[in-house]
Amino acid sequence: MKIVILDGYTENPGDLSWDALRAFGEVTVYDRTPVDDIVQRAKDAQILVTNKTPLRAETLEKLPELQMIALLSTGYNIADCDWAKAHGIPVSNIPSYSTESVAQLVFAFLLEFSRKVSLHSRSVTAGDWANSKDFCYTLAPLSELNGKTIGIIGFGSIGRAVSRIAQAFGMKVLATSRSKTAGTTDGVCFVEREELLAQSDFVTLHCPLTTETEGMVNEAFLEKMKPTAVLINTSRGPVVNEKALAKALNDEKIAGAGLDVLSKEPPEADNPLFMAKNCLITPHIAWAAKETRQRLMDIFLSNIKAFCEGHPQNVVNG
Repeated sequence: MKIVILDGYTENPGDLSWDALRAFGEVTVYDRTPVDDIVQRAKDAQILVTNKTPLRAETLEKLPELQMIALLSTGYNIADCDWAKAHGIPVSNIPSYSTESVAQLVFAFLLEFSRKVSLHSRSVTAGDWANSKDFCYTLAPLSELNGKTIGIIGFGSIGRAVSRIAQAFGMKVLATSRSKTAGTTDGVCFVEREELLAQSDFVTLHCPLTTETEGMVNEAFLEKMKPTAVLINTSRGPVVNEKALAKALNDEKIAGAGLDVLSKEPPEADNPLFMAKNCLITPHIAWAAKETRQRLMDIFLSNIKAFCEGHPQNVVNG
């Protein structure tokens, strides 16, 4: 097998190893691949590996040796799965590898908004504590998480993990789910979205990107939130209308936002959220802990092994 990895750097910037992959064939790893270079680099590939390098039909039809597309991600809209299916090419993704890591980043945001660690750390290193007349000081109101309400939109594996952590902090948990619309289960109260937005101190998004969810967080959505509430998005950037969110933050319609994803990645330099009030943005790092990436690598290798043995697994276009 000839295996070509188009954009391996984010999965393995040097702290992991591709060596185990070489048991399945000749391996070529590119850190990044411009779209115009895909065909030249992958023309002889039988297994093509991508994370965020797009594989559209007009590209795939120029790769006559292709037998499998292996994704280094859970999401699979980066590849034309319908074209691949029509040509008998399985597309395998990496499910459920980042659940705990994403849930932990949600609470990194929650704790930053409630305890304001970075604000006070910067103040201390600037000399403010050394020059203080008192043994302690605060620069902004601090709050506890216990007793607060978190609203979880999308109750898959990550939403459930967020719920478990929230309950450990003593938070009340509201959730919306396509499969459950009312009732209380395992400490989680399922409600309609309007009720969730009206009651939650923190609203965290864990829904897939679909035609129904794209742009879901718009002006009307934000108007339903409490003015003291914080929005967290670690799901998909296009779920949020960024202009509407920036306006809501600047007009103090909501109190803050924590975002690990944006509608375009890397973003444009003039993204309105960069200048918005109380907006924390991280560069899509919820999945980037070493342990998380090693878990991804292990599932990826298992996918390759299964394909080579004649029984592809984690196929998203079957």
